[in-house]
Amino acid sequence: MAAAEWFEDWFDSPYYHILYKNRDESEAEGFIDRLLETLEPRPGARILDLACGRGRYSRHLAEKGFDVTGVDLSVQSITFARRFERNNLSFFTHDMRLPFRANYFDYIFNFFTSFGYFENEKDDIKTLKNVAAGLRAEGTFVLDFFNSAYVINRLTGSEEKEVDGIRFKLHKRIEGRHVVKTIDVQDQGKDWHFEERVRLFTPEDFERIFRDAGLRIRKTYGDYQLRPFHPENSPRLILVAQQNH
Repeated sequence: MAAAEWFEDWFDSPYYHILYKNRDESEAEGFIDRLLETLEPRPGARILDLACGRGRYSRHLAEKGFDVTGVDLSVQSITFARRFERNNLSFFTHDMRLPFRANYFDYIFNFFTSFGYFENEKDDIKTLKNVAAGLRAEGTFVLDFFNSAYVINRLTGSEEKEVDGIRFKLHKRIEGRHVVKTIDVQDQGKDWHFEERVRLFTPEDFERIFRDAGLRIRKTYGDYQLRPFHPENSPRLILVAQQNH
């Protein structure tokens, strides 16, 4: 049996949710609200939240009256999210490298650097092809990624923190075309080791792989306030794309 990929181990670990539990959710929801104001989806539009985690932002979208589907590879995250299902909100365990509903969604969102996890770029292109196939004609895909140049220039190295009595040692480094964060956990006399490994895609890389997948980038933003993208200074790279007809 093949070894689990890093995200399968880490995202299904309770330590992932403990480490990141104090994230500022208001900034994220503010970003989504600004995005919706810009995109102006019709009432009841069909939205796919791709790599939805525990479904917090799927729920935020559903509360606005959209027909929302959240998918994620993490069984534990989807089990948690399913507590909140209702008529216009459903969740499925799903690998984004596999097709999911053809010609169905008005919008597909991939938020908060939930892309570039795979060892082989072919898997990233497969994912984007599935996105293109899942969109209805004139449908829109939004991918929210970090700006690789910004990350490389501001790499923080090591830090330690304690959350709920659990010690976390974090270390970031560049390894070839990836940014790698190692997470060493000490809890009740036991040691655990995890890592996050994300490909350093440039804007030019995205142009190429989107084109290969049949998608065309229409607009680019550089932060959660939706300001223009600056190659060196923007913290985010937010891409708005449509099928390339």
